[in-house]
Amino acid sequence: MLTNSTKSLLALLISGALSTGAYATPENLADFHGEMGSCDTCHVTKKGPTDDNLTYENAQCTSCHGTLKEVAETEREGIVSPHQSHLIGDISCTSCHSGHEKSVTYCDACHSFDYKMPFAGKWEREFVPVNADKDAQDKAIAKGAKETTDVVVIGSGGAGLAAAVAARNNGARVILLEKEPVPGGNTKLAAGGMNAAETKAQAKLKIEDKKQIMVDDTMKGGRNINDPELVKVLANNSSGSVDWLTALGADLTDVGRMGGASVNRSHRPTGGAGVGAHVAQVLWDAAVSKDTDIRLNSRVVRIIEDASGKVTGVLVKGTYTGYYLINTDAVVIATGGFAKNNERVAKYDPSLKGFKATNHPGATGDGLDVAELAGAATKDLEYVQAHPTYSPVGGVMVTEAVRGNGAILVNRDGKRFVNEITTRDKASAAILAQKGESAYLLFDDSVRKSLSKIEGYIHLHIVNEGKTLDELAKKLSMPAPELTKTLATYNGFVKNGKDAQFERPDLPRELTTAPYYAIEVAPAVHHTMGGVAIDTKAEVKGKNGKNIPGMFAAGEITGGVHGANRLGGNAISDIVTFGRIAGEQAAKYAKEN
Repeated sequence: MLTNSTKSLLALLISGALSTGAYATPENLADFHGEMGSCDTCHVTKKGPTDDNLTYENAQCTSCHGTLKEVAETEREGIVSPHQSHLIGDISCTSCHSGHEKSVTYCDACHSFDYKMPFAGKWEREFVPVNADKDAQDKAIAKGAKETTDVVVIGSGGAGLAAAVAARNNGARVILLEKEPVPGGNTKLAAGGMNAAETKAQAKLKIEDKKQIMVDDTMKGGRNINDPELVKVLANNSSGSVDWLTALGADLTDVGRMGGASVNRSHRPTGGAGVGAHVAQVLWDAAVSKDTDIRLNSRVVRIIEDASGKVTGVLVKGTYTGYYLINTDAVVIATGGFAKNNERVAKYDPSLKGFKATNHPGATGDGLDVAELAGAATKDLEYVQAHPTYSPVGGVMVTEAVRGNGAILVNRDGKRFVNEITTRDKASAAILAQKGESAYLLFDDSVRKSLSKIEGYIHLHIVNEGKTLDELAKKLSMPAPELTKTLATYNGFVKNGKDAQFERPDLPRELTTAPYYAIEVAPAVHHTMGGVAIDTKAEVKGKNGKNIPGMFAAGEITGGVHGANRLGGNAISDIVTFGRIAGEQAAKYAKEN
């Protein structure tokens, strides 16, 4: 519980009073807290941090300032609050609030907030190659292992957390390593849903679906270059993955449809809440409850192998503890893709040079580098997907579920121009062909009420609202008569059950309930389909054509599951299904070896 004095101090900090001269201005938080006491105000000792999670330091923050929720309650009404977020896991105040250097608004790595934070500098990151400090790394390896475990999982997104839980369930000791200061990877950003066929939720809603239809949709969406055997694993295990998550406490009872699907199979929480942060939190809670050793700010820079090519350990660079070696029998690589590394994206697809990305800041591809240095084969790296509905105003992806629940796309002339739930590559190309290379996602109040995720976009101030279509058109500098005609025509298609313009297969609802809303959207790099090659047991294939003993991988770090284009809703299914398999197989391998 926050004291009144703490609330007053916090209000001053948030309002910027301390940074605008109302008080003497310290250079950083350490200077400021130094006025309140000595080093042990923040640290256990004068030596500073004792672990890379900054466990003690973050505890001191919350003991004074309160929880994330309590801090959010002190902020000015109407502002975009980074404390009202989708972050999962334990509170990591130090992700933004640095002690001995300028603090940064870590959220601005993705968003475009104008959030005035005391003692803050600009957020930026320089990509450092994993082998940039080879001499120091070799010395650390020569010192020998600091500790030993059965399984090391690299990455704390959905695939990594699922692998950690599955490995612990199978009796393995697990250390999970995450290079970012916050866990969750891209999973915590995912909003649409989790594709699964023949589920209990579908049966309850009388939705007829077959796993083979999910296979066919996925292959067609991927232009049939997917690995068919991996696609079968994805579809045939999808309902089991939903059951597994449900048993852990997940709510996946709401079922909608995303682009490229023939049937409603996108599972999400009740009311259409964002699926990713929910699934990530459920998996995080499960991993913590099973005493998984989770370490943030811990970048794996090398996988160690013996002379025969068998995995024996990993070399870690802790942000605060430096280099150290862990001996392990098995490694699960779950580091995600490289969409945030535009230089690498443009190398494989020059047409995407300079594009923004929807990903979290850690999606730079260094996990792929580590795997390749250890001999992993790769496939499909040239296939990079742009998500069609990224908000350039807020720096946030607008979930496909908004379209799936009935929204339409209109250009600056107020006209529809595409089947809204076509595959992402086709929708992106259609938007880029419009004037201004962007479009507007148009919906009414019935769509807003059908999908609670939309409230987050309203909080981010990226939604335009009009009490009437004319008012909305005026705000968008769009011809009102044309917009009115477009909506009337579309509503007629809904009544007749057939889209005579663009053959949209689902027509969820008429858009007739004021107020009306619009979000400007444009394509942004979203998913990298290629990665390390794996088999159906998530074992990594080597460049020599043989599997690498003790090396497993799951999620966006892998190639082959999605082919040339991933369908919306298949990512969560992929990370959970193959994450589980990788964790189980890694634990089994460790036990046998």
